[in-house]
Amino acid sequence: MNAKDLVIIPAFNESETLPDVLSELRQVLPGIDVVVVDDGSSDGTGRAVGEQPGVRVLRLPFNLGIGSALRTGFRYAVDEGYQRAVQLDADGQHDPTEIPRLLEALDGADFVIGTRFGSGGSTYEVGHTRRGAMRVLRLALRMLSGRRFSDTSSGFRAFDRPVLEYFALNYPSEYMESVEVLLQATYEGFRIAEVPVRMNARAGGRPSTLRLGLAYHYVRVLVTLFVRASRRRPDRPDPSTGDGGAT
Repeated sequence: MNAKDLVIIPAFNESETLPDVLSELRQVLPGIDVVVVDDGSSDGTGRAVGEQPGVRVLRLPFNLGIGSALRTGFRYAVDEGYQRAVQLDADGQHDPTEIPRLLEALDGADFVIGTRFGSGGSTYEVGHTRRGAMRVLRLALRMLSGRRFSDTSSGFRAFDRPVLEYFALNYPSEYMESVEVLLQATYEGFRIAEVPVRMNARAGGRPSTLRLGLAYHYVRVLVTLFVRASRRRPDRPDPSTGDGGAT
């Protein structure tokens, strides 16, 4: 941990859980800087932070979605000169004691995912329908990226400076953006690693998946993945072969 590390917390109507999340974070990492991006909350989420040292609140004028909130956090990190950042949920699911493990993994990677399903991680219960949809997304990503990911939708992630700079400009704004960015990052050549982590049940609030048409969003993200793959610029020819490698 160093002075150039930042925790980014996107928050929408999380006044019930956010104070406890910040309190636990301070107990584990008392010196780390934090930015809370209040995504147009109507329940006083930003005010729930209070006047805590080392915590900055950025308030969006209305609800733009988690992708836009995260892009705001990435822009803040870049503008303020942070070298590394961790994405932490405001609902209490992410265990702050795992943050050092994510940051340590950045020594050999640019982008680290805290996986719920790897060996040594938490025993995370997922419903049958959602588990099937997640399996389809894993297969699609493997086909399009050539990479195998065990947890495509985990929002517990760490980013090195080059990834922060890229996502400050290019992070997608649609719901379930966490899947799309894996394809983006792979195509950009960033080194991506997964680290098993423990996660908790939600401490309060309602999962966003209950408020949205989950099936629609799984279909949308699949379409988005294939469209992005179809628009990928072809690799430049290898000048040593003179013809792109054809024999």
